[in-house]
Amino acid sequence: MNSELQRQQHAFANALRDASDCSILKATPQGGPARFHVYSDAYRIRLGEALRENYPVLASVLGDAGFADLAAEFLHHNPSRTASIRWFGSALADFVAGTADVLPHPALLDLIRMEWALNTAFDAADATPVSVNDMLTVAPEAWPALRFRTHPSLRLLSMQWNVEPLWAALSADSNAETAAPEALDHHLLVWRVGHQTQWRSVEMLEAQLLSALMNDSSFAELCTIALESKGEEAAATAAGYLRVWVEAGLLAEMMV
Repeated sequence: MNSELQRQQHAFANALRDASDCSILKATPQGGPARFHVYSDAYRIRLGEALRENYPVLASVLGDAGFADLAAEFLHHNPSRTASIRWFGSALADFVAGTADVLPHPALLDLIRMEWALNTAFDAADATPVSVNDMLTVAPEAWPALRFRTHPSLRLLSMQWNVEPLWAALSADSNAETAAPEALDHHLLVWRVGHQTQWRSVEMLEAQLLSALMNDSSFAELCTIALESKGEEAAATAAGYLRVWVEAGLLAEMMV
């Protein structure tokens, strides 16, 4: 690429990100200043729209002015770095977690994490789920070493606030009257079946077992985790959760 053209392109892009003047633009034919703000404003408006598309429930909670302020602050510290505008906002949760008073309520951090998990689950790769019939082919002596790969869309979030009712209400009606979420330590499971994203809350033991499975633990290791709270029922408990996960389409590969 021509080095001068490349320099000009970099200067233009840097000026867009910094909202500064771009010296490479000429004055208007009438002798007025270069209208760089046309490009700069359009850049920020479009990225703000992309952020709203990725976080529609958050936008409903904050309102137009509040969301616009958050988008401007986020863009100032996190300019778009990817070729696809689809992924703008991937760092929003980290940004608000490290920025004091940027949100009016701490529960909105969990809402952001939930919305992003739903986005990425929807766009995740396809995979053929393990079926109950597949499980029936496993010989009894092979069960202790049995391992699984989860569906690419699967997300397991550790949550501090009960934001799911807020998300459900405002997803159905952006003008719905809602109460502030209550503090609640729990786990949220997000995945996709076909073209439809799914989510549900899970109890602690299920979250522990599923997290272990996602980290390549064997069935025998799952039973060991369940042993502390379930005793002699540990194996049956682990097998029961496996069936639930298989029937929900959460497991995509079985390794005997």
